[in-house]
Amino acid sequence: MKRLIPVLKNDGVETDLIMLIRTILATSKEIAFRVGQGELAGVLGSTLDENIQGEVQKKLDVIANQLLKDMLLEEDSVAAIASEEEDHAVPGNPDGRYIVAFDPLDGSSNIDVNGQIGTIFTIYAKRDDVPHDSDEQFVQAGIKQLCAGYVLYGPSTLLVMSTGGPTRCYTLDLTHGGFLLTTPEMTVAHESKEFAVNMANYRYWHETIQTYLDNVLYASQAFEKSSMRWSAAMVGDIHRILSRGGTFLYPEDKRAGNDNGKIRLLYEANPLSMLIENARGQASARGQRILTIEPHSLHQRVAVVMGSSSAVAFFNRTVYES
Repeated sequence: MKRLIPVLKNDGVETDLIMLIRTILATSKEIAFRVGQGELAGVLGSTLDENIQGEVQKKLDVIANQLLKDMLLEEDSVAAIASEEEDHAVPGNPDGRYIVAFDPLDGSSNIDVNGQIGTIFTIYAKRDDVPHDSDEQFVQAGIKQLCAGYVLYGPSTLLVMSTGGPTRCYTLDLTHGGFLLTTPEMTVAHESKEFAVNMANYRYWHETIQTYLDNVLYASQAFEKSSMRWSAAMVGDIHRILSRGGTFLYPEDKRAGNDNGKIRLLYEANPLSMLIENARGQASARGQRILTIEPHSLHQRVAVVMGSSSAVAFFNRTVYES
């Protein structure tokens, strides 16, 4: 099995970017250790605070965010960072070449039940037309990502990443502390009858979305023997789809604030869309390719459907072209 760094070099990734990726992964290994310790490390439970999203922060959310923040801001190559847990961009080195955005712990509602959680990250080139510490640094479409990935914490610690080429999967080897290439090229099955969606939101969906799910669950022969797999962590559901096909859905609904969906474009939808597309799947928001959306704010939300191409196309036809 090949180690991470030789694979990145063989892919033509610049040395500065490789060093930045190494820093992110060094932090993820520390997070993996804290996750593995669980109650023994006193990291379970919630704080008394809410983040910018209005969500109650878990203790491990705060710890993971601080670890990533501290490590990345020590890197000379990092001009600014953005996080789900930070109101605005946090400045780094004005002369840095890169900006980094991340969700320190996606699926944090699973922390206390020992469920799937993960760190999602994305790297862009710094913009030269705005101040290095401006939120506008991150107003870039997903197609401009230099690197996207996530680290999934579970029975084994997995890194899934693309630097513009194939979506590859690496496994953390605990014997020497490095990531080894275990799946050189992940491929999303073109068709699949598995889907991941929070059915508790059915009552809030628009009629066309309800009709789609009615077809999947009850009416359409095309989805006979379909099965739902919902882990309450987008990163976990996407990993399953990259591994064996399927569709992840988090559409817009009628609740205040959810008219454009709930998934954050910058540090959730864009990096995961890049991974899905580079594994031959599709990712869209209201029928538009997610990676082409021109963002307007740091914590912008989007509706999401991504995964197997055939299923994503069927959803878009049913919901937006009917």
